[in-house]
Amino acid sequence: MKRSEFVKTTGVLAAGLTIGRNVFAGQPKTGAALQSFEEFPVVRVAAGKRHFESELIEEAISTFGKNVPNRELAWLFNNCFPNTLDTTVTHTTIDGKPDTYVITGDIDAMWMRDSTAQVWPYLAFAKKDRKLQQLIAGVINRQARCIIKDPYANAFYNDPEKQGEWKTDSTDMKKGVHERKWEIDSLCYPVRLAYNYWKTTGDTAVFDGTYKEAITTILATFKDQQRKKSDGNYHFQRTTPHATDTLSMSGYGNPVNPVGLICSSFRPSDDATVFPFLVPSNFFAVKSLEQAAEIVKTIYKEQSLSNELLALAKEVKAALLKYAVTTHPVYGKVYAFETDGFGNHYLMDDANIPSLLAMPYLGTVSATDPVYLNTRRLVLSKANPFYYEGTAAAGIGGPHVGKDMIWPMSLIIRGMTSKDEKEIKYCVDTLRKTHAGTGFMHESFHKDDPAKFTRSWFAWANTLFGEFLWKVYTEKKHLLS
Repeated sequence: MKRSEFVKTTGVLAAGLTIGRNVFAGQPKTGAALQSFEEFPVVRVAAGKRHFESELIEEAISTFGKNVPNRELAWLFNNCFPNTLDTTVTHTTIDGKPDTYVITGDIDAMWMRDSTAQVWPYLAFAKKDRKLQQLIAGVINRQARCIIKDPYANAFYNDPEKQGEWKTDSTDMKKGVHERKWEIDSLCYPVRLAYNYWKTTGDTAVFDGTYKEAITTILATFKDQQRKKSDGNYHFQRTTPHATDTLSMSGYGNPVNPVGLICSSFRPSDDATVFPFLVPSNFFAVKSLEQAAEIVKTIYKEQSLSNELLALAKEVKAALLKYAVTTHPVYGKVYAFETDGFGNHYLMDDANIPSLLAMPYLGTVSATDPVYLNTRRLVLSKANPFYYEGTAAAGIGGPHVGKDMIWPMSLIIRGMTSKDEKEIKYCVDTLRKTHAGTGFMHESFHKDDPAKFTRSWFAWANTLFGEFLWKVYTEKKHLLS
């Protein structure tokens, strides 16, 4: 796309992104490789104006750009992979410990899920980059404090006294909380980040008394939301015209049979669940409980607490195998997206992560599991009510932004969880063709018209796309031609 066409079709980009002459800001235009970028405008924040810079990440971007013949993909990687670092992080220290606040993009709030997912791709570089290591440690420290403040909240402000637009929600709303939608994954993602940070870097400094308190809070919250003896400590209602933004039954959601699964009032899309036992999130909880148990046993030397965590993981896993599997008339045995323990199942998938499609990506189900493979075929077909096929793309969306809107995230995860080279290449090529000339991923786009998209600044999708491209580059570089 020529510069004049770009300006005509997209106008001024959000998030302070500026248009310049050369896609690699700060680099001279020398050599054939860089000359070939001239048809693409600079949309990445200029060096010196970025929130955080890492030499190793810049080296990865340069390596990708020099070795990937498709200039548009190289340009997209340059824009998307560092987007979290460029635009969303605020890194400092509190009481001598690293602290990092991460906004999701165009919303000035830190989601527990998004903040983990946004820095996740940088973990692989953290062992050799002390600054990057401290940035991620700061996210872990911040998340632990957030969990202790309110384990049922999904998003927080940097200012602990701030009250935002949802302060009138009918729930136990606290200052400093942006939104209080109870989602299982809000407690799983922080464990995933801390555990893998420890395994990658060997650093255990983040595992102080505060983090141990966070783990015990997670355990207590999960047990509370098994709702074995009562409806639990959480309820939520909002005055809204959108049914997916509030809960029925006096704020507790639809009833469940207490079979050992954990209720999630909302999905990772921030939409209300129909049946509160959200299956991919319960699988995620099993994995997180096992990881937390290893942290507690190895670092804190707390065998009793470790046993409690493992016992709950075992209970939830057994309940999943008993209550989350159902038989579809075409696809056979599959995992339901949601269930209630009474025998009712909701067969669908949502683009957000955790999803049924994304379970191997999170390490919660094997990619070769026969039930997962059947489920994968189902969710990537018209049997999934939120799978859309259009002239621009085919992919999964969800109720959050409405009918016919495909989420790039679903295409990224489809590619990330596939071993089929044709499928991976389809995902790469489709994502390359549907950024609408902006150089970035979006929350969603219309199946027939990528220019109709939501959220021009969505750092999670950008960084996840960078993670996908880097994975393909390191494993199947020939697919990037």
